Formats: sequence, structure tokens, C-alpha cells
Amino acid sequence: MRLKVPVGPEDHRQGPDDARGTLVEYGDYECPHCGRAYPIVKAIQKRLGKDLRFVFRNMPLRNAHPHAELAAEAAEAAGAQGKFWEMHDALYEHQERLERPLVVELARGLRLDPKRFEDDLDSGRFRERVERDFMGGVRSGVNGTPTFFIDGVRHDDSFDEETLAAALLGV
Repeated sequence: MRLKVPVGPEDHRQGPDDARGTLVEYGDYECPHCGRAYPIVKAIQKRLGKDLRFVFRNMPLRNAHPHAELAAEAAEAAGAQGKFWEMHDALYEHQERLERPLVVELARGLRLDPKRFEDDLDSGRFRERVERDFMGGVRSGVNGTPTFFIDGVRHDDSFDEETLAAALLGV
């Protein structure tokens, strides 16, 4: 399977656009498998440095994870204040309790404008953005999380550090 929605300027990404490899993750902040993948991706980012561009896209599996949608919208609301990656990390580091009070507490800890943040959540301002990521994943054949794409091709092998790093480096 190939990635149907190419990486673009609206994506949340870390690493240079001219990196040797691009890793796209469709993830769910409440998914325990995504929680296991989180430190693995961090290790690969550290290991590959400027040779890796990492992209995260929201794939909240609402039926299985009741707080995943809130978490995805919270990450987007934080992103609107320039703190997407900080919220992304905080959500994964607290994924066992992603109810609204924690999300608001995390926003305060990141020194986000609390009124703007809560207004964004209450209004559903980022619901469409999250849905767009989700539908792009569906079109690309994502049927669970995490799902990784390496240079536009779905990675169907293990997501342990060695396997992912080898796939990214073409070894």
C-alpha cells in the first residue's frame, strides 16, 4: 500500500524536508501499541538525526479509545499555539488518563493560553483537521494503529527499533 496523501506543509513534521528518509505515523494517543511505539520513534529520531523526517497524523480509533478524539484535538489546539510536539509528547507520556482535566492541565504546563485552548476544544475547531488526517489514513489502507509509512510505502513489518531503522536506511 502507498500513502495516498503526500506529506505537505500542513503536516506536523520534525526533521529536514530533504532528509534521506521520511517516516509517517498514523497514531492514536490512547492506543497502547502507539504508546509502545512512541519511545521507539524517539530513539530512531535520535539515531538518524538529520537523515530522518518524521510526520505524525491523527488516527483516533474512537470506538476502541474513548479519549483519542479529545487528545487529537488537544494536540491540534496546542499546535495552533506553536506547541504541537510538546503536547504530542505529553499526551503519550500520560496516555493512561487522557480525560479533559488532564488535557487542560497539560496545556497549562505548556504555558498555552488556557482560554483559547479550552475555546478551541469546546468549539470543535480542529475536529475537521483530525477527520482529514483520519480519512487520509483510511484511503491509504490504515486499519489499525500505529501504522507507519516509509517514503510513501506502508511498513508492514515489526516496528521495533532495529527493523524500522533498517527499513528507513534501506539496509
